[in-house]
Amino acid sequence: MDFGIEGKVALVTGATKGIGLGIALALAREGARVSVVARTEADVKRVADEIDGFGVAADVLTEDGCKRSVEETEAKLGPIEILVNNFGARAGSSWSDTGHKEFERAFEGNVVVSARMTKRVLPGMLKNGWGRIVVITSVWGREAGGAPAYNAAKAAEISMVKSLAREVASKGVTVNAVAPGSILWEGGGWHRRQQADPQGIAEFVRNEMPMGRFGTVDEVANVVAFVCSTQASLLTGACINVDGGQSRSNI
Repeated sequence: MDFGIEGKVALVTGATKGIGLGIALALAREGARVSVVARTEADVKRVADEIDGFGVAADVLTEDGCKRSVEETEAKLGPIEILVNNFGARAGSSWSDTGHKEFERAFEGNVVVSARMTKRVLPGMLKNGWGRIVVITSVWGREAGGAPAYNAAKAAEISMVKSLAREVASKGVTVNAVAPGSILWEGGGWHRRQQADPQGIAEFVRNEMPMGRFGTVDEVANVVAFVCSTQASLLTGACINVDGGQSRSNI
């Protein structure tokens, strides 16, 4: 299937490892001109070279980092037509180590970053009458679970997606969330836990993962690429779980 995004300019945050890297690769395979944004310059250059794209080494936790990411991308590639807000931050692990500071960090590193980046690219999308905005949330946003501050921040991102999607739906711009479940990739959190406690993680998979395995980066990235496609023209305001049946919500 031709996703119809060849030549379109895409910006992906947190794009040098894990799900973000997978998304950058998937969009590049579809012919999009991808701008890779992350903090480490060497990693940004490596990935940008790999996909024949462009890279910006910037900290999107700052206003300046968001501004530079967008301005440098548009100066090099042109107006951004696809934005994937993949960057996310965790703070705390349970109520025992979570207070107001952890909530502030979680909201700053998820909702605020996604809102800043979105507000910077949205005017151009509206002017051109076409755009795709995707926020990578989590199953622990669609329903209760995980670290309390992270859970609340991801739920807030989903709310933000719905609100914005309804506002711009008639103007050619779609806004959606993709909520991965437990995804295994080398160097990621689940990989580290698996290395530290293989028996405990094997039990987690048996009890919580109906497919009997973790998800993969590519399985998430392929869904994101479709959400960014011209075929997904009626899809907006949605939160799509990509979790192999892990989540239990009916909606």
